[in-house]
Amino acid sequence: MMMFWIQFVLVLGAVLIGIRRGGVALGLIGGLGVSLLVLGFRSSPSEPPIAVMLIILAVVTASATLQVAGGLDYLVQLTEKLLRAHPKYVTILAPLSTFFLTVCVGTGHAVYALLPVIADVAIKTGIRPERPMAISSVASQMGITASPVAAAVTFFLGFASKSGYPVTLIDIISVTMPAGVIGVLVAAAWSFNRGKDLDKDAEYQERLKDAEFRKALDVDVTTLDKKISTTAKVSVALFFAGVATIILFAVFPDLLPLNGEKKPVPMTTVVQFIMLAYGAFIMFAADVKAKDIAHSSVFTAGMIAVVSIFGIAWMSDTFISANKKFLVDNIGVMVKMAPWTFAIATFCISAFVKSQAATLAITLPLGLALGLPVPLLLGLMPASYAHFFFAFYPSDLAAINFDRTGTTRIGKYLLNHSFMIPGLIGVSVSTLAAYGISQFVL
Repeated sequence: MMMFWIQFVLVLGAVLIGIRRGGVALGLIGGLGVSLLVLGFRSSPSEPPIAVMLIILAVVTASATLQVAGGLDYLVQLTEKLLRAHPKYVTILAPLSTFFLTVCVGTGHAVYALLPVIADVAIKTGIRPERPMAISSVASQMGITASPVAAAVTFFLGFASKSGYPVTLIDIISVTMPAGVIGVLVAAAWSFNRGKDLDKDAEYQERLKDAEFRKALDVDVTTLDKKISTTAKVSVALFFAGVATIILFAVFPDLLPLNGEKKPVPMTTVVQFIMLAYGAFIMFAADVKAKDIAHSSVFTAGMIAVVSIFGIAWMSDTFISANKKFLVDNIGVMVKMAPWTFAIATFCISAFVKSQAATLAITLPLGLALGLPVPLLLGLMPASYAHFFFAFYPSDLAAINFDRTGTTRIGKYLLNHSFMIPGLIGVSVSTLAAYGISQFVL
């Protein structure tokens, strides 16, 4: 027992130090943790998550190519047209837009271009910007677990394949997509009347007396005046064609050739070569330079995710494999009796790790070791998002900065910020919905 707790402190310490350092540090220190477990405690190293890393690498490369080609700008412009056509419903339409934008491109980083537009629509309509801004930031991250090309979903696909449970990409999306939409809608409904209207907000009215403040509010923020090239539109069509091709093969695996074991080529492999292929199509169609892809923000964020998952997942899996008997004997019964405790544990880890994929890399092997069935783990998947809890995640900070009225903010007591209640509602409802749907889908 003493050896388990020493190793547990080591692993926990490695995670905390990696979080504190940020970026690729989580992966590097995870690798250090593997070294200490293997060389110091003589544990057998588990297999590194190669398939998952390759999937993320392929998808991120295609998404980054789409970004450089101007495809993300085109998607943002289409979304702005929708919001400005129905400004009174911005609190509902904005979070749905950010959710599906993430679903389409597989990354929540696309939301940054949309947040100033959401704030501008709200201000010009006389709606308190905090209402759509907070839930839109939250929704953009909730979309990760519902995206067929997001790192978290591809990680779950690879994990399920490795575990031997026949979960397909369609199974995952069939659970997480409707659950995510339900969670976003409930949180948006709560946000619809939150806070005081701007004309009744004494603090805001006092700030209006400042000429500089009023001047800042009069600035027009729009993407509609940005010229979108034909190649940018073609890049979007090609990217969606790639996603559609993956879904086609997931629905009709008989279309795939057979491997050496006389079985269809695994979907974990299909996702890799299809996304790389369509990334190449986008590169040729839009004449994208390779060096621009490598320097894009989407590619940089994706590579950080790959390194993080490499180290942290390897360390976690090595630790769990070495202590599987202890975990099952002492924790397994409790978790099986009350699965919601595992969801809370996942949520708490995510609040610090701030990556759904990295969170799942830590928790899924543990859940499997504890004897939790894969369908249950899928149902609890939305709980892997808790980045909003401390409101230091980039999309939350961006929402605060883009709200020129100052209504979207971090409170005096740190945790009483604009994102807390929408986040708790969205994640709780989507997790409950996913759990219920998973009972019927799988």
